[in-house]
Amino acid sequence: MIKKVLVANRGEIAVRVLRTCKELGFETVAIYSEADREALHVRFADEAYCIGPPPPKDSYLRGDHILQVALEAGAQLIHPGYGFLADSPEFARACNDAGVTFVGPLPETIEQLSDKAAVRRLARRLRLHILPGTKRSLDDAQLLASADKIGYPLLLKAAAGGSGIGIQIINSHSELETAIPTARREARTTFGDGALYLERLIENARHIEVQLLADAEGHIINLGERECSIQRRHQKLIEEAPSRALDSSLRRKILRSAVRIARTVGFIGAGTVEFLLDPEGRYYFLKVNPRLQVEHTVTEAVTGVDIVKEQLRIASGRSLRYSQKEVKPRGWALECRILAEDPFRNYTASIGRISRLHEPGGPGVRVDSGIYEGLAITPYYDSLLAKLVTWGETRGVAIVRMRRALEEYRIHGVMTNLDLHRALLNSHRFFGGQFHTRFLEEQFVPKEPEEEEYLAAALTTALLDWRRRAGAQTQSNGVANRWKMLGRWELLGGGDP
Repeated sequence: MIKKVLVANRGEIAVRVLRTCKELGFETVAIYSEADREALHVRFADEAYCIGPPPPKDSYLRGDHILQVALEAGAQLIHPGYGFLADSPEFARACNDAGVTFVGPLPETIEQLSDKAAVRRLARRLRLHILPGTKRSLDDAQLLASADKIGYPLLLKAAAGGSGIGIQIINSHSELETAIPTARREARTTFGDGALYLERLIENARHIEVQLLADAEGHIINLGERECSIQRRHQKLIEEAPSRALDSSLRRKILRSAVRIARTVGFIGAGTVEFLLDPEGRYYFLKVNPRLQVEHTVTEAVTGVDIVKEQLRIASGRSLRYSQKEVKPRGWALECRILAEDPFRNYTASIGRISRLHEPGGPGVRVDSGIYEGLAITPYYDSLLAKLVTWGETRGVAIVRMRRALEEYRIHGVMTNLDLHRALLNSHRFFGGQFHTRFLEEQFVPKEPEEEEYLAAALTTALLDWRRRAGAQTQSNGVANRWKMLGRWELLGGGDP
């Protein structure tokens, strides 16, 4: 009998998992670093435990500390969210050995899927289309020789990598010669494994991924595909479901290929199979992600399936609630990742304290957020603040709702990429679906806000912060009400320019 769940993550995904646990009647346990004492997920949980200093390697990546907390708190399940330990077969194995169920595939499945070169070999045996590339265990000289044989441009990847981290575009032999030593060092530091491999780069490709659910009884269903082509340096910014790049015939082929490879590796839980689609309509298998994805929300919006709830049910030993025939995607959904970074200053990460926050709402709008007014944004973690999701009967309606929601969204105190999203959603090429994985970097040139707008935003933030502090002081003396002061400011035209 499952009574308590520990969520081994932070930010918006921790809040999202905790909410579903509450709906299922589970008691919840949160973990946090010293930098996250005031975090939203800490407030949401029934219990919360500090697990170490701010750096992830000393806190959120300390599987031994997290497992000890789970045992002491009496948690039967550990949900890893995404990132951190979600892809760690060692952590999954340690949990299961200790009698705590890891919410995800079996450790041996995660281990098999973590080696991207090995998964390519598996896909080749299944006769799936894969991009020309190399094996895992090649030295520098062999990589250079193979690159000349395959042809440029190429992608240089860490064999144990994930989430687009460490991928480099290589256009020539000399570029590769320079890049290999640095890439090996980065791979060892980030993933603990310096193995590299090469993959042919497809120009103007679309990034398509398929959401799967599988239980321990061998039932596997797909929840349709997602389009994830709006990226920056292989990090997704906007996702949508379904993809307008697929016709019904191509969609059936991709969905069947995804289910086939998942069944071959004995997949259990929620996972994603990723593909690239070239301009001629040929698709190529990329990898399998054995975990929840950031963009699972758009699939939930069009299918009505709570993917996290299904993960927890499967981990509890229960069967899938849905058959493939019962999965009927409806309408269209978009997701914008709201990040604490400045797109007009080379995407520099922004830190500070959120002085004012207004999240959008209304028909077809969902916000998965890990922030609130007064929260400090620190430099230790990923810059993701929230995910804004809209749904509509058609893609056009979903886009119009996203435009409206982005206009309503206000975050003061840190720089965000809201202006970039507003510009993208008003792009004729985006509206027409005429984009690819390098569209943002090669063809999209957003208008930078005027210097006066930056100054106005800074002054607004400073004034609101001053009035908040002054209002709290004067209200205690019975002289003024800070909410009335803020109301006058807004009435006179204050707020986000």
